[in-house]
Amino acid sequence: MVKVAHVQLSSCCGCLVSLTDTYEKLLDVLGAIDLVYSQTLADVREVPDDVDIILLEGSVCLSDHHALETALACREKAKILVALGACAASGNITRFSRGGQMSKPVHDAFAPLTEVVKCDLAIPGCPPSPESIVAVITAALEGDMDYLEPYAELAKYGSEACGCDLIVKVINKSLCMGCGACAAACPTRAVTMECGRPAIDKEICIKCGACSVQCPRIRFPELIEKIE
Repeated sequence: MVKVAHVQLSSCCGCLVSLTDTYEKLLDVLGAIDLVYSQTLADVREVPDDVDIILLEGSVCLSDHHALETALACREKAKILVALGACAASGNITRFSRGGQMSKPVHDAFAPLTEVVKCDLAIPGCPPSPESIVAVITAALEGDMDYLEPYAELAKYGSEACGCDLIVKVINKSLCMGCGACAAACPTRAVTMECGRPAIDKEICIKCGACSVQCPRIRFPELIEKIE
């Protein structure tokens, strides 16, 4: 039976809601998932050793020693560590957090999980869809590396992902084909299509990386090397 754990750091619980929405799908598709740890969904005090897949939600507060220890412990215990959601994958809106505010005045510096420990996969989205969570877990269990390659690349190079990527990596290089996938994926509607090209409203972009992952023209460094 496959052991899956869900761990939550600094986040809004949106990823947790998406995870709970996968219950029927996971049972139908996999049938053998054992949720061995979840702060909300399971009555277990500590993450067990030798977990097959750990879904870690949220960014890491660098001034919180417990958060750092949790991230490191999850890396040691997980065969596959997944950065679940935009906060863990790219930093998301926690990039804009400031210290000295109620109710967590000590939380003055955040970093995505992908910048703190080595992650095997990263699932973007704010929150990620239940379908994407099921698809990634299924592919991981089946060893479908072709399907998982974009998620693995995001875990390596996607910590700076935001709407600006579309301008720097696609529009400025005349690669945009006007498909609109970026605008459709944006959860805050910061990306709109104008004259067949995406326009980015930086005021409402939360750096979730959803547009970068959906764009068929963006290639992370390792993929570019393979193509060249």
